[in-house]
Amino acid sequence: MIICCGEALIDMVPVSSESGQLSYVPLVGGAIFNTAIGLGRLGVRVGMLSGISNDLFGHQLNQALVDSKVDTSYLMRSNAPTTLAFVTLNQGHASYTFYDENSAGRSVERADLPNLSNLKNDGKALSALYFGGISLINEPAADAYCDLAQKYAADMVVVLDPNIRTNFISNEHAYRQRLQSFVDVADIIKVSDEDLDWLVGSTHNESKQVALLRGTGKAIVVVTKGADGATAYLSTGEPVHQDVPQVSVIDTVGAGDTFNAGMLAKLANLGLMSKTAVANISPTQLTQCLAYAAQIAGINVSRQGANPPWLNEL
Repeated sequence: MIICCGEALIDMVPVSSESGQLSYVPLVGGAIFNTAIGLGRLGVRVGMLSGISNDLFGHQLNQALVDSKVDTSYLMRSNAPTTLAFVTLNQGHASYTFYDENSAGRSVERADLPNLSNLKNDGKALSALYFGGISLINEPAADAYCDLAQKYAADMVVVLDPNIRTNFISNEHAYRQRLQSFVDVADIIKVSDEDLDWLVGSTHNESKQVALLRGTGKAIVVVTKGADGATAYLSTGEPVHQDVPQVSVIDTVGAGDTFNAGMLAKLANLGLMSKTAVANISPTQLTQCLAYAAQIAGINVSRQGANPPWLNEL
């Protein structure tokens, strides 16, 4: 079982009405939420750990998780409001403006987090924790998730996708320090090429950037580059590249999140979701994971919003 730890929010997506006026449709979203939905639809045993509001949007988020076969028993409910992300689309590329002050997701504290230790030995067989998105930016939730990763990193696969949103960062120094704490314990790090430039600077040498990001760690680093595909770097530094399928792109909302779902789903299906297996993954196995991830992301971008495919659609 994989538990996705982080934000669940409402994407306010712009649409044009019949009269031509711009309006916004509230759709479920959030980087971590989208990946959980994607995993559930692909038949992977997955849970969502997040602060969720009791408001109408919180009920919408909870129901979407249930409908996509995601375990909701790790949700922390409160009366704080749901985070809203207003989406701006420019030729299909999405940017976001967040409204997150005092939200249910942001207000999660260390004391609110469930004890996951016993899940290693019961029927749920917890094997991996997935982190990232805006939930790693602001306290107290960001520090709570950081503690969670460090607490269980010795026994569980830790996956990180920072999914950098520069316009939302209020304390860059603290954020970079926190991300470094995640990098230090991560087994798999997925970044976009833009994320990588922000994290370590642009050197025009991707393998050098990956080495700088990884530091003394041994994490697999996956770099996604939009239409130019994705390249994964083994702990040895050996690169494995995967092209993406040619599709008609409607928008890129949730593209990276569904890529992550596909990658993690294939790891699970290959029986590789353990620290030892990830550390010893072969180039062939890694290529299989990237190819499946690209297929899943390709379907998502061919339709509006974050809408990961179901297994029977493949």
